[in-house]
Amino acid sequence: MKPIKVLLLIISIAFTSNVLAQTVYTTKTGEKYHKSSCKYLKYSKKETTIDKAKALAFVACKVCKPTEENTSSSNLNLSSNSKPPKTSSSSKKAVASQCTGKTKSGSRCKRKTKNVNGRCYQH
Repeated sequence: MKPIKVLLLIISIAFTSNVLAQTVYTTKTGEKYHKSSCKYLKYSKKETTIDKAKALAFVACKVCKPTEENTSSSNLNLSSNSKPPKTSSSSKKAVASQCTGKTKSGSRCKRKTKNVNGRCYQH
C-alpha cells in the first residue's frame, strides 16, 4: 500500500509542476498569446509563460485557443535575470516590413517587402 501512495505522490507533484510552467508564445507586435503550432507565429515568436502573458494583458488567440490544459509545459526559468531565448537571430527567415519608397504623390509606399534594402519590387 505504501509504494502506491509514494507513486501517486510523485505523479501528482510532476503534474502540478507542469501546470505551473505552461509555455505560450507572443509576437513582437501582437496583443495575443499563442500555442507553438499557431499559424500567426510565422515571422516572430517570443516564448513566455501563460501567467506572465496574462499579467502583461495579452489575450488568448481565437484561432489556436491556448489554455493551461492544452499548451506545452516547459521547465524554463523566465526570471528577470535570465535572457529570453533567441528566435529572430537564430532563424534565417526575413521579416516583412513596409517599403521605404515614395509614391508619385509623395506618400510612403504601402507594400510589404523582405528585401534587405527595405524597398519593394517597384521601388
